[in-house]
Amino acid sequence: MTALVDAAPPGDHGPMMTVFEVYLAEGTGSADLLSAEVLKETGAQVMTLKEAELVGFQGLQALNGAGDVRLIAVAARDAAWIHRCLEGSGAVVSFRAHQVD
Repeated sequence: MTALVDAAPPGDHGPMMTVFEVYLAEGTGSADLLSAEVLKETGAQVMTLKEAELVGFQGLQALNGAGDVRLIAVAARDAAWIHRCLEGSGAVVSFRAHQVD
């Protein structure tokens, strides 16, 4: 039996996940970042730095004096959607995106 399509070589699949490092506006929290619909449709996970460490994310340090931080992990295919949501959110002071293989 032969395959119809050859498998892609290792390393050619692109990033599998994007992790957004989000700095919250004062008085806001995780619930203010993304709507229930966006969370459901994308499967995005919103976590504190401590929660992220518990599920295996390591190496991200909050910027000194930058305030409260959340990480949002989402499949790379939905990263642009989350990016647009964060840009328009009054709960977000700033954010950075990290590609994860």
